[in-house]
Amino acid sequence: MTIRRVWDVTLTVADLSRAVAFYRDILGLPLKYQFSDYAGFDVGGVELGIKTWGELEPPRKGEPVVNFLVDDVDRACRELAARGVRFAKGPEDTPWGGRIALFRDPDGNTLQLTQIEWRKYFSACAA
Repeated sequence: MTIRRVWDVTLTVADLSRAVAFYRDILGLPLKYQFSDYAGFDVGGVELGIKTWGELEPPRKGEPVVNFLVDDVDRACRELAARGVRFAKGPEDTPWGGRIALFRDPDGNTLQLTQIEWRKYFSACAA
């Protein structure tokens, strides 16, 4: 067996219309398609899916974190904050060369913005 790439990441949401508006209008992701209980967005060739079936009740242990790579975390945070996004953490630097910020979608799914200083990242990976 050979795993070729990540095909998609799918998150559960309570209200598909509200979630589509957040991912499309607030985050600016291109909507590929939408059905009555599922919508798919393109994130650099990987699909981010949102669906209305699944567990939303807390605690959502082991929930996935969808990590979006950006060029400038601070600028992205300012832009998203102006659109009403509240950040749970960051922006802050990591020991592996990243600068990250965490926030949640309207259904509590954890999302992360990451900016990477590649030289520091590769140095940390080689250690």
